Amino acid sequence: MDYGENKIVAYQLSRHNNNALVHDTVNQIEEIIIPTKTLLHSDRGFQYTSHSFKNFVEKHQITQSMSRVGKCIDNGPMENFWGIIKEEMYRLSSYETFEELKNDIKQYIEFFNTKRVTLKMGLKIPA
Repeated sequence: MDYGENKIVAYQLSRHNNNALVHDTVNQIEEIIIPTKTLLHSDRGFQYTSHSFKNFVEKHQITQSMSRVGKCIDNGPMENFWGIIKEEMYRLSSYETFEELKNDIKQYIEFFNTKRVTLKMGLKIPA
């Protein structure tokens, strides 16, 4: 998620939470990385402390950010997104296959990034 634009800029789905999942995801942002200026925040999962991820960060001159254990305030925007997608998409459906879920997530992210009305898009709350 680009915190400034509040948009999902890369995502990958997998049946496994492993280094390949993270590698495939971050490779999607290679073209938009601004060396020494791009900040990539993650949790403290093993994928983000691996040698391969460290090499990716160093190669692209990314500033890596990880909160301290138990102090995950930087995760707030992403956790908020997960709450939104669960309420607005996932809880309203049931899925027979991984492909059905994958398709719905793709469609939802497109909706979230381009059509979902938010305060940042100019929605005015009546006083």
